[in-house]
Amino acid sequence: MDVKTPWAKVLQETPRVVIAVGKKKTAVARAVIKPGVGRVRINGYPLELWPIEMARLKMSEPLILAGDLARKVDIDVNVAGGGYMGQATAVRIAIARGLVAFFQSQELKEVYEKYDPYMLKGDPRRAEPKKPGIKHARSKRQKAYR
Repeated sequence: MDVKTPWAKVLQETPRVVIAVGKKKTAVARAVIKPGVGRVRINGYPLELWPIEMARLKMSEPLILAGDLARKVDIDVNVAGGGYMGQATAVRIAIARGLVAFFQSQELKEVYEKYDPYMLKGDPRRAEPKKPGIKHARSKRQKAYR
């Protein structure tokens, strides 16, 4: 079965290697997925050693939802930019997209979309453009009533 994955690129077929990208605000994560034993490394460090627990749990969501499929691949992620939760979300998106592209699994894609619609699509919110005459998008001059 061929699942459309415009956000992931297959580098080589044998052994299969997939590169997927995830973004959140200014954080960009690139995940390289190849056959292996379930090893996940973020910027060279094992996922289990990531210091912030909330970020670690967010990054491991696609692996938990994938179940046994996640133990058949090794995932190396490079992430840069943004804060720690933005990076965690970018890593989560990259891993989810990469696993769907690697296994070409419609069932896995549906599991991710049912759990969180933005796990594959990303967050649609963007920064609002600055308006002329004011410092930020919505800022106004302070108004005095007396």
